[in-house]
Amino acid sequence: MVSASKSTQANAPIRLGMVGGGQGAFIGGVHRIAARIDGHYDLVAGALSSDPVRALASAKELGLDRSYGSFEEMAKAEAARDDGIEAVSIVTPNHMHFPAVKAFLKAGIHVICDKPMTSTLADAKKLVKLVADSGRLFVLTHNYTGYPMVRQAREMVAKGVLGDIRLVHAEYPQDWLTEAIEKTGAKQAVWRTDPNQSGAGGAIGDIGTHAYNLACFVSGLEAHSLSADLDSFVAGRRVDDNAHVMLRFKAKGKAHPAKGMIWASQVAPGNENALKLRVYGMKGGLEWSQEDPNYLWFTPFGEPKRLITRGGAGSGPSAARMTRVPPGHPEGYLEGFANIYCEAAAAIRALRRKGGRIAKDVVFPTVHDGLAGLEFIDGCVRSSKKNAAWIKL
Repeated sequence: MVSASKSTQANAPIRLGMVGGGQGAFIGGVHRIAARIDGHYDLVAGALSSDPVRALASAKELGLDRSYGSFEEMAKAEAARDDGIEAVSIVTPNHMHFPAVKAFLKAGIHVICDKPMTSTLADAKKLVKLVADSGRLFVLTHNYTGYPMVRQAREMVAKGVLGDIRLVHAEYPQDWLTEAIEKTGAKQAVWRTDPNQSGAGGAIGDIGTHAYNLACFVSGLEAHSLSADLDSFVAGRRVDDNAHVMLRFKAKGKAHPAKGMIWASQVAPGNENALKLRVYGMKGGLEWSQEDPNYLWFTPFGEPKRLITRGGAGSGPSAARMTRVPPGHPEGYLEGFANIYCEAAAAIRALRRKGGRIAKDVVFPTVHDGLAGLEFIDGCVRSSKKNAAWIKL
């Protein structure tokens, strides 16, 4: 392993690189905004496209002096510099995540990677070992885990406010792939519906993993098995565009283990990014909607619904850590991403110090969450091929 130790003051901005995210890309811009919001990072280098000409043009637009034609070249060159990057954001299509992450981990550079972690379960398993062997930080940007009211819900479940959890329901419907827009050359649709780039899962990998991750993150539960019915409603589409999944969670000593459901669809007209989560226990229930993210509904059993607002009465310390502005001023998607980058920054700065340890309240999705996501995708695909047979994870 190449050492990533560089002469840097403990609280200085983190030198950041980016792979992917060049001209015409969506998620790269989101990551750049998220990294800038709190001033924790300086973007100093990039391999922004697999096309060297587009990579250079993209770098010039962003004012980057260090532009590379490939991530391999970038990892090697940056590791050799005294002022080289300390961390890299991987924002390529899914099939390029694994080789890029591998190159930077081996160069001794921390990695912040968009989800899903890899395009295959086999690569995800390899990556778990690579991260452990590297000693570097790996952060997966399941950005919804950074929303203040999601942290509030997680805290309430962990404290037993809902009692033993019985039911977890998450859904993420969209409508943007209702027609075969991939045939028009729309960049985002082309790669997301190509199994060679996206992996075996379509909607289940693109947005279903968000719903599944959120369900597990808030409930604290781990799935034991699933039954999935995947569909490709648009003629000729090679990946699923709708998924219904039933979940059975591990017992954790309970007489009656919790059950769950996931619905993910990209062919549901009238829905934009309608991610919702419902968690029900013996003592009460919680409801949260991504399109109205500053509010969390809590219903103690037998009592009226209570509205908990971000930064308002009833909101606890976990939500406060993720909050920037007073209640009534909306925070959402970009700030959720930024909160993941803040958590990563806190961890990286802790590791800058010899013998430094990451604080317990610093929480971000890890390589193990990434593996769970790929196990979920793989299980859904296998189950659906067997007529929605129950598959053990």
